Amino acid sequence: MLEALIFVVFPFCMVYAMVSDILSMTIANRVPVILAATFAIVAPLTGMDMSAYAMHFGAGALVLCVTFVLFALRAMGGGDAKLLAATSLWMGFSLELLQYLVQAAILGGILTLGILLYRGSVAAVFTGDNVFTRNLANKHVGVPYGIALGAAGLMVYPSTQLMHWAVARLVTG
Repeated sequence: MLEALIFVVFPFCMVYAMVSDILSMTIANRVPVILAATFAIVAPLTGMDMSAYAMHFGAGALVLCVTFVLFALRAMGGGDAKLLAATSLWMGFSLELLQYLVQAAILGGILTLGILLYRGSVAAVFTGDNVFTRNLANKHVGVPYGIALGAAGLMVYPSTQLMHWAVARLVTG
């Protein structure tokens, strides 16, 4: 059961955040809440020691502080800031957190350039009424950065401590 939560909750939340951001330009508060609550309950049950557990929360808190400043400066959306922090909670202070932040930045840059090119193209005129592309085509809204955050999270998640624990449990039976 514990392994199932580890295999399902994080990836589901990442995909939900991506689709939600494309469709509505928002990431519902329930996504980071589910991520944080699930981590808070599951991590100690995997045998994670309390110092590592505290460091994971420290990573999430630090990322939340930085992204809150970016939100206050209007450089980042509130949903993106909360998603980044909740995702960082699962990564902890680790190489995976660094990989996540770098991959999210790279994917976010590619996404932004792609959307800007799309918005300036003829294709945006013809596809801009589609439910999946209307926000991407709209020059008056921002970039749904949740796409990059979710994709980066999915790319890095298999390397995390909790995934290693869950896979080892399945392998050893």
